[in-house]
Amino acid sequence: MIDDKRSCQTENKIPYNYEKDKEMLHKKLKQFFGFDTFKGNQEGVIESILNKKDTFVLMPTGGGKSLCYQLPALMLEGTAIVISPLIALMKNQVDAIRNNNEDDSVAHFLNSSLNKSEIEKVKEDITAGKTKLLYVAPESLTKQSNIDFLRQVPISFYAVDEAHCISEWGHDFRPEYRRIRAIINEIGEKPVIALTATATPKVQDDIQKNLGMIDGAVFKSSFNRPNLYYEVRPKTKNVDGDIIRYILSQKGKSGIVYCLSRKKVNDFAEILQANNIPALPYHAGMDPATRSVNQDAFLMEDVDVIVATIAFGMGIDKPDVRYVIHYDIPKSLEGYYQETGRSGRDGGEGSCITFYALQDLQKLERFMQGKPVAEQEIGRQLLNETASYADTSICRRKFLLHYFGEDYEQSNCGQCDNCLNPKIKVEAKEQLITVLEAIKVLKEKHKTDYIINFLRGQETSEIETFGHDKLEEFGSGDDEDAILWDTVIRYALIEHYLSKDIDNYGLLKITKKGKDFLKKPVSFKITKDDFSDMEENMDDEDLMLGGGGGGGGGAVDPALFSMMKDLRKKLSKKLDVPPYVIFQDTSLEAMAATYPIKIEELQNMPGVGAGKAKRYGKDFVELIKKHVDENEIERPEDLRVRTVPNKSKLKVSIVQGIDRKVALDDLAESKGLEFDELLAEIEAIVYSGTKINIDYFLNEVLDPDILDDIYAYFQEAEKDSIDDAVEELSEYEEEEIRLVRIKFLSDMGN
Repeated sequence: MIDDKRSCQTENKIPYNYEKDKEMLHKKLKQFFGFDTFKGNQEGVIESILNKKDTFVLMPTGGGKSLCYQLPALMLEGTAIVISPLIALMKNQVDAIRNNNEDDSVAHFLNSSLNKSEIEKVKEDITAGKTKLLYVAPESLTKQSNIDFLRQVPISFYAVDEAHCISEWGHDFRPEYRRIRAIINEIGEKPVIALTATATPKVQDDIQKNLGMIDGAVFKSSFNRPNLYYEVRPKTKNVDGDIIRYILSQKGKSGIVYCLSRKKVNDFAEILQANNIPALPYHAGMDPATRSVNQDAFLMEDVDVIVATIAFGMGIDKPDVRYVIHYDIPKSLEGYYQETGRSGRDGGEGSCITFYALQDLQKLERFMQGKPVAEQEIGRQLLNETASYADTSICRRKFLLHYFGEDYEQSNCGQCDNCLNPKIKVEAKEQLITVLEAIKVLKEKHKTDYIINFLRGQETSEIETFGHDKLEEFGSGDDEDAILWDTVIRYALIEHYLSKDIDNYGLLKITKKGKDFLKKPVSFKITKDDFSDMEENMDDEDLMLGGGGGGGGGAVDPALFSMMKDLRKKLSKKLDVPPYVIFQDTSLEAMAATYPIKIEELQNMPGVGAGKAKRYGKDFVELIKKHVDENEIERPEDLRVRTVPNKSKLKVSIVQGIDRKVALDDLAESKGLEFDELLAEIEAIVYSGTKINIDYFLNEVLDPDILDDIYAYFQEAEKDSIDDAVEELSEYEEEEIRLVRIKFLSDMGN
């Protein structure tokens, strides 16, 4: 670990001239908090505040930031105003301070969770001089009534917690944070201390400029958390099972699972509960009372696991969280660092495991479309850094510390997957030349999928329309698969040989660095790692789509999978329906991993509901039972990941809405879903075997000729792939194709 002298990059030497000596400071530390010694830079920061200096503090999660302003607030005359964006954290910290004091009036918070009488009580205690710390949300600080009140209050100093929220380049930008300096000026100027656990040099500069504290004292602690173990795992179709098995191996330990959406938080918490794991959800969309109950249950160890949204800062100050799992890749490394930093805050064991898939990045990129160009540019760059971290073959600790402007000299940290299992890198200079030349000849007017199809010589209707199949470079990469070309393009974006056009987001452009490379190629290496092991068992279409939902509990039995595909083909001919209408590949894979031998067990497979199991299941369970008996296979029933049966009231209410002929866009809005999320729910409903009728909606929004054309495509198609359909039916919108596919699947298979 970097020692304190090196890691404390104090830019202003502070004379210690507080009237009480250092011995008194240590006595106060013992009196108020029970500690004998300060941690890291805490003492220097506190001296700076006591000397009435503006102070910037960059201190990683677990470094003891809160004490830096709590102790001087308790020692100085007046009330310290602590500005924090997290209501949960305010409550948590106020409770902690009160526990160390005889009088509860010593600390209060002022935010939207209080009623009128509670607000009056807070103001009475402040006016009486009893309150040393007042936690305020930035929105509450800007209310004129609060500004007028605080003008009359003797204030010791202002503390701006989570100060990275000021910067557009921070991972959690809050516009209201930009107004803090103006409000301070209006209330009355006093010293300001700004604190954050995550700030790149760019963000630090933004914070200091915005708060008008360029000349303040600066304290930077090392970002290195030597007790944390970092790992990135490929996100397979069975990610639920992978996470559940890991959590079961950590029995009795506290952990956090971060998910991208509120819906996934609720769904995955249910799945954990179904697998006898004590878990609760936690996100901003829940009512405050439930959220508070769930938080307390986690803090009091009534449950082992909290499942939370990445976007919502939990503000849970729990020292013994033993693992943090990211179900989805975060949007920025600042967010990732802060979230993983909730693990092992007591210096004990802390594992940080992230599941990474290309389609997660693509989804995050899609979320940025429609935002202002400047915001897209920032988001894209932050996302590129995250992708680069996920893909890197160098020490993850070294990568993270470098991102935050700190050097890590050791060649092997021994505490990350890359150091423990070094990855093989392969030269891809020639492949990058091939990609750049293809983009150049196509005049930089196409997206990744088009470039890959062009390189592989795929005669799509779009390529033929443009006449690009006549170009000399068409098919110049047909000796490699789609995954390799996708990897080369992704690495080229990360290494800035390529960029994506901002105005027409997704169009690949060659950068100056890329043009220089074409003139004078240099070594360009990509990592060949366990992602390729996963990919060997998938065809190109599966890879481009990223597969389907969670599967069963173990490795797929290739012999059984092959026999079930043959059976499906035979049944499809007999029943005159496409094979995928009977069961999707993901369902067959789950069967080939868990060996269901009863219709009831078959219903637990992804994409198989009661109706579909009864309609098509008999032949499949007979085949599986025969295979299990003949090969004396021990079924992994005890290890099977249990899905939540009848997933839900949501699906039932969607079916009821469709039965009542509610327009699908209105139905989506009433359920709080985006339209594509509603389509995904309906797709799951029809794949599981439930028959629905959306003709009333299709007749409203689609021309009959369009409907017939798309329907005819699915009657002839070998697969139900939307990507294939969009490519073939390029004149139609993806939403139109998905709607007709829902009708087709329901008509033919249910």
